[in-house]
Amino acid sequence: MTVKREIKGRVVSKSGDKTVSVLVERRVMHPRYRKFVRKFKKYLIHDEKNVAATGDIVTATECRPLSKTKSFRLKEVVSKGVR
Repeated sequence: MTVKREIKGRVVSKSGDKTVSVLVERRVMHPRYRKFVRKFKKYLIHDEKNVAATGDIVTATECRPLSKTKSFRLKEVVSKGVR
């Protein structure tokens, strides 16, 4: 059985009905300069009940592909953002 990935990030936009765009930040060490660099990636997440809003911090779990670009489902809203 495969392990489902979990990601945590900030909602940057509402992308249509039941979909939010989440920006995930990770810190990696640069191989030559030995300095931590921030890397970003955006994921489209399925939000069945439309509870997430722009600025919220959310966690999502990996699932089967729901569309061409969506393969994560909203697990929970960790904290509400400033609106």
